[in-house]
This record gives sequence, structure tokens and C-alpha cells, in this order.
Amino acid sequence: MVQTRKNSAARPVYIVDGRRTPFLKAAGKPGPFMASELAVQVGRQLLASHSFEPSAFDEVIMGCVMPGPDEANIARVIALRLGCGKKVPAWTVQRNCASGMQALDCAYQNIAQGRAELILAGGVESMSHAPVLFNQHMVNWLAQWSKARTMGQKLAALGQLRGKHLVPVIGLLRGLSDPVIGLSMGQTAENLAYRFNISREQMDAYAVQSHQRLAQAQDEGWLAAEIEALYDTRGHHYLADDGLRRDSSVERLAKLRPVFDRHFGRVTAGNSAQVTDGAAMLILASEAAVKKHQLPILGRIADSEWAGLDPAQMGLGPVHAMTPILRRRRWKVDSVDYWEINEAFATQVLACVEAWKEKAYCVKELNARGPVGEIDMARLNVDGGGVSLGHPVGASGARIVLHLLHVLERNKAKRGIASLCIGGGQGGAMAVVREG
Repeated sequence: MVQTRKNSAARPVYIVDGRRTPFLKAAGKPGPFMASELAVQVGRQLLASHSFEPSAFDEVIMGCVMPGPDEANIARVIALRLGCGKKVPAWTVQRNCASGMQALDCAYQNIAQGRAELILAGGVESMSHAPVLFNQHMVNWLAQWSKARTMGQKLAALGQLRGKHLVPVIGLLRGLSDPVIGLSMGQTAENLAYRFNISREQMDAYAVQSHQRLAQAQDEGWLAAEIEALYDTRGHHYLADDGLRRDSSVERLAKLRPVFDRHFGRVTAGNSAQVTDGAAMLILASEAAVKKHQLPILGRIADSEWAGLDPAQMGLGPVHAMTPILRRRRWKVDSVDYWEINEAFATQVLACVEAWKEKAYCVKELNARGPVGEIDMARLNVDGGGVSLGHPVGASGARIVLHLLHVLERNKAKRGIASLCIGGGQGGAMAVVREG
């Protein structure tokens, strides 16, 4: 059901600056950076661009889904390593794919309600470092082993060790599955393809377009203002999103086999988001903080929304979250200049576009009188998205807001909405406006 709550924001809230790391595609083994290292590197560069001290922040809020074992409350780890000092509180939020946007929304609400003036917020994920866990059989065996005192007891325990004990639990795969409905995120994408009759060819064509748009953005230098280079301990540097496939084509993608429904499916690795490591961090400020620290302004947060829906249709979350914003702001679809809908799957983005065009869906699911409207594809994800540059789940929500603001600035446009689908059957959206 679409919520109709009134926005509780009272004071204007500005995004004054933000940066992100290059998004690094996972290569089958742990990548060069833990999550906190990604955030600290980009955070240092962001803070070095401003004259105020890190201790000036009222709080630090970070979204992260799978922090490492040495990164409990990863926001606090990041804040201390950035030199914010022991007196600046920090906390971590988790809303699956929208964790980074949730961090921004928490900062937005706290500043709007007068509880804070200056906040560092964003998201981070090192998906290549997702945990590999012992299964329950092994956990129980280890408990028995720890109780063994004599050699006889230890030998008896060893005699009970079987192959089933050594089967690992892959944290990433479990995390991308819904435990309530028993479907993976890819299977929910297949549901949308069937519901809206989205063909394999349409998905693959959209995926190719995502790579082409990212390639153009890199070639034109459009991402330079938001990306900070990464440096590892072996002297290597990382300058750009490395998931880009410049040679991608519909013909090449057609050769890939479906992953989630091997016999009848349409969703493949080529038209799905990539498993990726990355971080994005933004500075949010009140009007008083902007004046006090003489800060620039990228834009203002106009509204935000969260919605729930059937977990088996989770990819439609954006339309459920964006619709109430349009109603509250009294915006029409064609009065929004640019859109960012996170590309979890090509079919999921296409399904969102189709859902707003379909009268039956809008009337039944969104309580609308008719179709909400049709998004101009030339104004949607104009520089690519998760299919081409990756989807580090904790960071993507912050990245799309940051990038949307740069798109508005580049095109001298005014209004934008960023949105994500969220595993478990939710959607999140944030509306921003460019000042001036």
C-alpha cells in the first residue's frame, strides 16, 4: 500500500558536497579493500575539500549491509578514522539495497527537525568480502569439540565429523534471497518479466544501453567531479568503475544462459547488476551550517518516502515510493527533469516504467485514478547504472542521489527523483531540487 503521510521536514536541508569511490567489480576473491577502508579513503578526500574540522559534524551515519567482523557499527569505525573525534556520535543503518539512502534520509530528518546542523552520511559495501560461514552442523560439532577434554572424547568427536559439516554458508547468496517467500532476488525479477511481458531482447538492449551510457560518461569526464581515486597497499590505483564492458552488444548478451530459471527464464548475469565494492559519502547541512562554514550547495532535499509491497514483486518498490512524493509535491511525471532508478536488474527498471503506464496496476496497487505517467527513457539513468557500474548494496542509495545532483547541475535542470527497489518487498525514494 502507498503511504500518504505528510513530510515531517521543517527546515531546509542541503547537500553541499559528496564523493564516491570507483565501483570495483568482484573478481571471485576478496577485493583489495575492506568496507571501512573504502569509506575512509573517499571520506578523507571529501573532507580535505572543506575548511571546517571533522569534529564539526554533529553525527556520522552510514548504511552498510555486510560489515566485516572488525567493523561492528562501521559508521563509528569510519568516523574515528576520519578524525571526527570521540565526541561525534556515529551509527549504522541497514535497509538492504537502500541502506545508503536510508542514511541520507536519517540525516535529512535530523537536520530538518533541528536535531543537527551538519552531518556526514552515505553508504559502503565490500561485497567481495561477504562472509563465508560455518553451517549449523559444523557449529554444533565445534561446540561438542570444545567440550571434549580427554583424548578419547576428542577421538569420538572426530569420528562424527562428516562431509556435511564442511559445506559452507555463502553469505552473499543467502543475503540475496528472501527467507520469507523463499525466492532469490533474481527470481522476483523473473516474476516482473512475466507480469509485464518484458522480453529477453528488451532486457539485453537495456543492459547494452547502460554500458554505452557509462562509457560516454567516462569519456566525457562527467563522473570526474564525484569519483575519488583509490590506492591499495601494493601500489595499485583505481580510477574508474571497472565493470564497464565497452564491447557489450545484444548479440553477445544473447549467448548467456538464464541464471534463476534455467529452462524458461530471461534474467542473466549480463542484464543484472554486478557484485561490486564501493562507497559514497555526502555532507548534509542546515542553512545555518551553510552560512557558518561558507559551504557550496549541490542541491536541496525536497522529500523522501518508503513503501512496502509484496516481496515476490519487490522490484516494483520504486513506483510505490515515488508515487506519494509526486502527490505531495504536486509534480507530474513530465515535470521531473531527471530520474535515477537503481538498476538491480534491467527487467526491474523496465517493469517500473511499465507499471506507471498501466491503468490497472496504478488503480489497484497505487490508489490512483489512472496511469501515473510515462518516464522519458532519455532522462532515466542517463549515465548508466547498476548493470554497468555495479551495485554495492550499502552504497548505491547514496550514489544515485549524489549522481542525480551532478546530472541536474550539468544540465542546468531543477528537479530529480532517485529510487531503489529493496529486497524483502520495499521501495525508497528521495526527491532533490537544484537551487538557483
